[in-house]
Amino acid sequence: MRDYRKFYIGGEWVEPAVPNALDVINPATEAVAGRISLGSEADVDRAVAAAAAAFPGYARTSRAERIELLGAIAAEYQKRMPEIASAITEEMGAPGWLAMQAQAALGIGHVMTALEVLKTYSFDEMQGTTLIAKEPIGVCAFITPWNWPINQIACKVAPALATGCTMVLKPSEIAPFSAILWAEVLHAAGVPAGGFNLVNGDGPTVGAALSRHPQVDMVSFTGSTRAGVEVARAAAPTVKRVHQELGGKSANIILEDADLAAAVTGGIKAVMMNSGQSCNAPTRMLVPAGRMEEAKAIAKSVAEGTTVGSPDGNAAMGPVVSQTQYDKIQGLIEKGIAEGATLVAGGPGKPEGLETGYYVKPTIFADVTNDMTIAREEIFGPVLAMLAYEGEDAAIAMANDTIYGLAGYVQGSPEKAKAVARQLRAGQVNINGAGLDLAAPFGGYKQSGNGREWGPHAFAEFLETKAIIGWGLEAAE
Repeated sequence: MRDYRKFYIGGEWVEPAVPNALDVINPATEAVAGRISLGSEADVDRAVAAAAAAFPGYARTSRAERIELLGAIAAEYQKRMPEIASAITEEMGAPGWLAMQAQAALGIGHVMTALEVLKTYSFDEMQGTTLIAKEPIGVCAFITPWNWPINQIACKVAPALATGCTMVLKPSEIAPFSAILWAEVLHAAGVPAGGFNLVNGDGPTVGAALSRHPQVDMVSFTGSTRAGVEVARAAAPTVKRVHQELGGKSANIILEDADLAAAVTGGIKAVMMNSGQSCNAPTRMLVPAGRMEEAKAIAKSVAEGTTVGSPDGNAAMGPVVSQTQYDKIQGLIEKGIAEGATLVAGGPGKPEGLETGYYVKPTIFADVTNDMTIAREEIFGPVLAMLAYEGEDAAIAMANDTIYGLAGYVQGSPEKAKAVARQLRAGQVNINGAGLDLAAPFGGYKQSGNGREWGPHAFAEFLETKAIIGWGLEAAE
């Protein structure tokens, strides 16, 4: 059993100010997999002080020094990648293949992307005789979730280090193992003492203390919209920068001229990956009304062919992360039935033979209307809602009729899909199942958040802009 009750502060593993042990549960077995300690405000103060002390020196490091550091992080991460993938499987239930090929792989992907951006990023530019300088914002607080744990740590930490910031991380207390290994990687790579700090804890204690801390210059939060609102409230009195990547209820518009079998199959697989626990999952499938019956039959076959089982095997889906999450998903499945949606596949309860573990049936609802709860709320589980539409304008209006705007998906002929994609109110739109682009900005419209992560756009989140007027006067004379 893992014992991770220390915090990483000032380049050392230290005891918490007040011991407060928490059991971490393996969602596949419901057994205790390890223990962490929940931090306190005193631990936050110590970690922020370490980051603040390290900032002046680290902010003055050269581009070449930071390139070397990111390269060292990538090398150390590569050595530990199988171990990190195993920790992700144990803490949040991702099947082994997914943990290695996607979850852990995204960690090094973000480091390498930041490294490439750093090589050519313009921190200074002349505007007439004025120098426009982009400088590190300062001490950053990162509050990250459990669903893609290393992905959401790396996509914050890598660009922050690249731009010269120091930081304190609070990973999810539900899935904290991989974050500990991440800290070990950064230590081995030679991140300066205090440059990166980690304090475990819950949102109302450690998360809130970081958000309101007067020495924290910027807070970046990934999680639910409800929790994001609380982070923003706590941060407001100190007028710090707040970056948020929040919830989603993304629409997947299947156009009349799409390959229906391929579009429905791909859409369902995208929802079921990671057991539906992805903020950008295409959980509302919009289908031409005249093709709905055909789409239902395809959906039923795909869902029933989706294997669910132990994450140590080759199943497509493992468990969801916790009893709390399982109960929430079950309640929303029951709500879909109660509100009159047609249950095409799956439904309440656990799959046969999987009584232990937080396993959910791959579930498809059809005949859903956009006012139903399952079309409005983020379920964060393997549940898809199929909605019928009459005409592209109606589909676009339906897709945009949500408080969220994180992602969108369009399937159809390229020209029609492009025209529809332009009209979706979402931060990232995927056409015809295009592959991931780690240099493309990731973030949302409306209540899906503000700011952007990934690639060059991520750098801007960690930089202040300074105008030095008269910098070029001597040269001009």
